[in-house]
Amino acid sequence: MTSLFVTGTDTDAGKTVVSVALIDLLKQQGLRVAGMKPIASGCELTEVGLRNDDAMQLAQHANVHLPYDMINPYAFQPAIAPHIAAEQVNVAIDLDVIKHNFEQIQQQADVVVVEGAGGWLVPINQQHTIADIASILNLPVILVVAIRLGCINHALLSVNAIAQSGLRLVGWVANSVTSNNEQDEIIATLKQRINAPCLGIVPTLTAQQDAKDYIELGDLSSKNC
Repeated sequence: MTSLFVTGTDTDAGKTVVSVALIDLLKQQGLRVAGMKPIASGCELTEVGLRNDDAMQLAQHANVHLPYDMINPYAFQPAIAPHIAAEQVNVAIDLDVIKHNFEQIQQQADVVVVEGAGGWLVPINQQHTIADIASILNLPVILVVAIRLGCINHALLSVNAIAQSGLRLVGWVANSVTSNNEQDEIIATLKQRINAPCLGIVPTLTAQQDAKDYIELGDLSSKNC
């Protein structure tokens, strides 16, 4: 089993919902699973420092418990693009720091679910994007597609960009973020055009529903991980 990088078509696509579901499903396979959120904006200032809700959810669902700063080495308070948030506080986001933390986590877990920020090509500094994090970690990718107007274009552009990065797209998840009368047609179009399996269709969840019940992870090793 390998670790995974979860990216989305854009902000609020449902990356955390899917990442948490993946952690829960992998735990059901008897694996030691950790979560990682290398960069997070929109953090809350607490008594113990900046904390990001997405990163906290990953940590709470994981069965490998780690220091917060290892899970989320770059935390920023403003809910803005990471490179802008970093510039405002004179922080340089360093890929080597992220890789070092990932390797430390990997030593303690069978699988690490790494969640990106925003979409695939969101800048993190003057030279690099979220894609470079996935590349330096050399991880297979799962794409979360927010099913809404415009998502076909966003999804196919993301798929092409992932391929150009030389990384493997091992699957994608359709996440129903809004009511859409054409949802079935949109998903059918994406299934036809994305050369990777659809791992699930997550509906707009109620408090009683869990995303993991709508995702079929199967054996990712059979998907060329």
